[in-house]
Amino acid sequence: MRMVVAGLGYSGAAIAAEALAAGFSVIGTARDPSRAVAPAGVELCAFAEAGPAIAAATHLVVTAAPGEAGCPVLAAHAAAIAATSGLRWIGYLSTTGVYGDRDGGEVREATAPTPGQPRSIERLAAEDAWRQAVGGAALDLFRVGGIYGPGRSPLEDLRRGTARRVVKPGHAFSRIHRDDIALAVVTAARQGGQGQRVLHLVDDEPAPNADVVAEAARLLGVTPPPEIPFAEAAQAMSPMALSFWAENRRVANAQTKAALRLEWRYPTYRAGLAAILAG
Repeated sequence: MRMVVAGLGYSGAAIAAEALAAGFSVIGTARDPSRAVAPAGVELCAFAEAGPAIAAATHLVVTAAPGEAGCPVLAAHAAAIAATSGLRWIGYLSTTGVYGDRDGGEVREATAPTPGQPRSIERLAAEDAWRQAVGGAALDLFRVGGIYGPGRSPLEDLRRGTARRVVKPGHAFSRIHRDDIALAVVTAARQGGQGQRVLHLVDDEPAPNADVVAEAARLLGVTPPPEIPFAEAAQAMSPMALSFWAENRRVANAQTKAALRLEWRYPTYRAGLAAILAG
């Protein structure tokens, strides 16, 4: 089993390490390999030169974000993908943002996307492009919630003194620990041959921002930051942050866990934060 992880960033590196432990030989790509660090045992390859590795792969994971010109992997390596006869499975990491604002309502794997943000519109277009490009390979579209994990959590924000407890009644975020992304992607890759699926990478408990920060403070044994009403906090938010707060949905995961036959390592933010602190 030969896997290429196109985009060896925060999630991509975790996927590569998980795949290696599961018995794959793994090559990860980076725009500038001299500035990237691959997990031990994972071969590093320049993205622009990854065509031969992709052509020889049995499994391909794409974490690279699209732009106005579409998915960079398809733009650079469509010929290699079309030419390979051994590629059995492709996993594309998309976003739950493709569902747009649902006013707090639930979305399931079969819910029709209605993206509102430009970046989510680009993601949905990239999903559609991969649907057309896979040929005979299986395709899993992973719609991913807010990613957190070691080095990227409210624990670090509290230690830096930058954490804020923003309160917006009725608003919740769906999130996922980085290592559960890796678990799900590699589990799906090992299944292979499942046609085309939409899978939701979110944990079992959508939760308000203020609750997550308060739990991180409890774990650290510090006083949580004071609550800030959203209307007040919004005045200092970047356009990107405001765009996240403009959408409110609860993302279901039961069908995904059943299809993959797994349970999350960190089914709630409480379990995930505790593991980060212990690590």
